[in-house]
Amino acid sequence: MTYVVDFQTVSTVGLESSPVADALAGLRANEARYFKNKYDHEFTVEPAADARDTVDWVHEILRDERDIVIDSPPLEATAFEVGGVRWAYVFYASGLSVNVLYTLEDSGKRAVGFKLSDGMEVPEELATRFKFARQRSKLAGTIRGSYFTIKTEH
Repeated sequence: MTYVVDFQTVSTVGLESSPVADALAGLRANEARYFKNKYDHEFTVEPAADARDTVDWVHEILRDERDIVIDSPPLEATAFEVGGVRWAYVFYASGLSVNVLYTLEDSGKRAVGFKLSDGMEVPEELATRFKFARQRSKLAGTIRGSYFTIKTEH
């Protein structure tokens, strides 16, 4: 079932099995606020089991570009196109959020972003590969994030 993420009333719906469910819900709401304010886009998610194509696409990019396999199970995912960009998000039980920004024009930006929920440790599969910058959010507390540029077509 699709869930519309409300950034004014943060809810852990769909994320209850995460040990950092409240912080992950705040992180998800922070993304929803960004897309509403920047693109007037309603951010929706669905259970990862119902979004296999999105989860598989994100995992393919991680594997092909950097040989990364996320150990935590995915809880929710979403994919949409707005502003000439294909976006995909996967939210994991550990509190990790992975997003793909994939500009449809050949010369556009293409990147993978990692965001860590407040209170979670850096996943072992990312710890030695990336440095994480900190950012404060009213909805999500302290967010730590990093990214890499996608080099090949996906």
